[in-house]
Amino acid sequence: MNKDYVLLDPWHIIQDGFNSKDNRIYESQMSIGNGFMGIRGNLEETFSGNSLQGTYVAGVYYPDKTRVGWWKNGYPEYFAKVLNSINFIGIKVFLGNQELDLDKVTIKDFRRDLNMKEGTLTRTSTIIDSNGRETKIESLRFLSKKRKEIACIKYSITPLNYHDTITLIPYLDGNIVNEDSNYDETFWDEVNKGFIEDSAYLTLKTKKLDFHVTSATSFKLLKNKTEINTTPSTLIEDKYVAHKLNIYVSQGETLTLEKYVSLSSSRYYPKDDLVNNVVRSLKSAKNDGFDLLLDEHVSGWNKSWESNDIFIDGDVKAQQSIRFNIFQLHQTYTGEDSRLNISPKGFTGEKYGGSTYWDTEAYCLPFYLGTSAAQISKNLLIYRYNQLGKAKENAVKLGLKGALYPMVTMNGEECHNEWEITFEEIHRNGAIAYAIYNYVNYTGDHKHLLDFGIDVLVEISRFWEGRVIYNKNKNCYMILGVTGPNEYENNVNNNWYTNRIASWTLEYTLQTLEFIKNSFSESYEDVLNRLAIKDSETIKWMDIIKKMYYPKDDNLGIFLQQDGYLDKEDLLIKDIPKEDLPLNQTWSWDRILRSPFIKQADVLQGLYFLGHLYDLETKRKNFYFYEPRTLHESSLSPCVHSILASELGDKEKAYDMYLRTARLDLDNLNNDTDDGLHITSMTGTWMSIVQGFGGMRIIDGTPSFKPFIPDQWIKYSFRVLFRERVLNIEVSKDKVLVTLEKGDPLTILLYDSEIKLTKQH
Repeated sequence: MNKDYVLLDPWHIIQDGFNSKDNRIYESQMSIGNGFMGIRGNLEETFSGNSLQGTYVAGVYYPDKTRVGWWKNGYPEYFAKVLNSINFIGIKVFLGNQELDLDKVTIKDFRRDLNMKEGTLTRTSTIIDSNGRETKIESLRFLSKKRKEIACIKYSITPLNYHDTITLIPYLDGNIVNEDSNYDETFWDEVNKGFIEDSAYLTLKTKKLDFHVTSATSFKLLKNKTEINTTPSTLIEDKYVAHKLNIYVSQGETLTLEKYVSLSSSRYYPKDDLVNNVVRSLKSAKNDGFDLLLDEHVSGWNKSWESNDIFIDGDVKAQQSIRFNIFQLHQTYTGEDSRLNISPKGFTGEKYGGSTYWDTEAYCLPFYLGTSAAQISKNLLIYRYNQLGKAKENAVKLGLKGALYPMVTMNGEECHNEWEITFEEIHRNGAIAYAIYNYVNYTGDHKHLLDFGIDVLVEISRFWEGRVIYNKNKNCYMILGVTGPNEYENNVNNNWYTNRIASWTLEYTLQTLEFIKNSFSESYEDVLNRLAIKDSETIKWMDIIKKMYYPKDDNLGIFLQQDGYLDKEDLLIKDIPKEDLPLNQTWSWDRILRSPFIKQADVLQGLYFLGHLYDLETKRKNFYFYEPRTLHESSLSPCVHSILASELGDKEKAYDMYLRTARLDLDNLNNDTDDGLHITSMTGTWMSIVQGFGGMRIIDGTPSFKPFIPDQWIKYSFRVLFRERVLNIEVSKDKVLVTLEKGDPLTILLYDSEIKLTKQH
């Protein structure tokens, strides 16, 4: 990708120039969403070049057939996919009788601008067609932050050296496919379509699960900013409805189409009332008008930025990227609906199927804890609590008791089809348990443990009890045949992180039971009876904790990633020819598995999660052993290294790792941005600043900060929400200023010194 096309700007992602070959990358970068739906940065007009058309509706998915080499007991029956849905942004354009195809004209002065401050996508360009006609095109679109069902497009066209009839056809198209369909299936059937007054509507339903999605559209037409009345003709085809507008336009005149769209699904309305409700919200939006809708949308984004912006002075590249990451996160998940979760690609592409991974608990939760009301983070935990029954079913499929949460899911069932992930990457259970600890530690909502958390913790502990193996010869418990966070090692024995997070989960479960006994004594017996907890179980858990085996090397003073890791060839990343990177795109899987190279933080993941249990020297030895061997070919990896490097005082490494995670998609560092953005890892950018550079930890319910400033920066500041207080932390070369902007007085730790903050009036 020619990175010169993307300009540096603190509040904008600007594509300056058009390159058809890299169009899919820009489509990903220019994605917009509002937590309810999202669209890739596709062009409105016909474009026959390299494109991934993408419109996605939260929570609407399809159980695609599992594709595997051969079937094994326990395999999931399907691979869930968030579906590419009705294309509602499309506008066909005819200049005279010639359809405009942006891949078959000369494009000059092309500029596309993702305005992150206001949540809009604009585009301007001049096109020259085969007849030498020059036409200026401008567009502006947004998905309303206030009215989650509403999308708006303002599309303007100006003939610069000719006059002719211009035909505009704003349409709804349900003839869409998923690029990642396992068997080239189409996933939608048409339910109904038609016109109600000046609104066109189209309803599709999924061929399985019977999700219904309806979209409706209407328009206003203006010439030189004055609305004109015109009677459109209508087009109706299979899964397709449109208005057709023919307008004579003189040279220099500007024709503007305001396209209003409403979309919703049967998750929010009864199927029989879906069309009426969608058309009703469309009419309300159109009556209010484009300018009012835009103003309230921008106002919503301004409010979000007031509490969530991170300011960096002196480094535009770092400033642009942190805002891009925060912006995309807020477009993806807003937290009102506990049935929804966060997928690795959000609304920006099809890879990973739009499903929920352990990314949510391990990486996303800290961001929402620090930037949003506690209920939003709690809803992420409730999502897993509501799927506990399915997690227990997953464990049964593997012949085990307790609960095994899925690696990939939509409704709690496992729907991942690679054996080394589905059966072996069981460490995801630990992330679920850790998220409960993280939430309670941050919010102080101990009641959550009684109402929801203990159920999940007990069932996960039961799974670990069944999954360990007691080795009589060594008098210890082991966990064999696993894949740790480093997915470049499969079917290993005693992955240190998996063993440690399993043991820690058992410890935390026992601590939680004791806490309930002491703090909610009247409910303690009810919990024991409801969960049928036996003394024999808790005794066994204590024995596992005491005798868990942890591979280590005393000479190096490190925890071994797994048994036999040091038997591998002693090579470092610097020994790999640059043309071989990324390895997952150049090396065979066999060669990767035999190598010492690590895809992402593994041992270091455990030292990040459980950092309060290990001293700096332990972290230092492990960090400087594993960091030179880590490829960071998972988007989740650099932030963990940045945070640990910050704690160790390695400012240069911390900054380099921050920039890698922050600009992963803007600079297409892993050569895969065309598939969509890495949404869940974007939280790592926030974590790298707040937990890394800012040194934020919660110690016994007290916020603690140990900030430093990267050499490249003049100053930076961030806000965090903590137990209904808003704290602003500003760090410069010579001082740190912590301000309580909202809420009751609060004691914090700053470089281990207690400071009492009161709000200034």
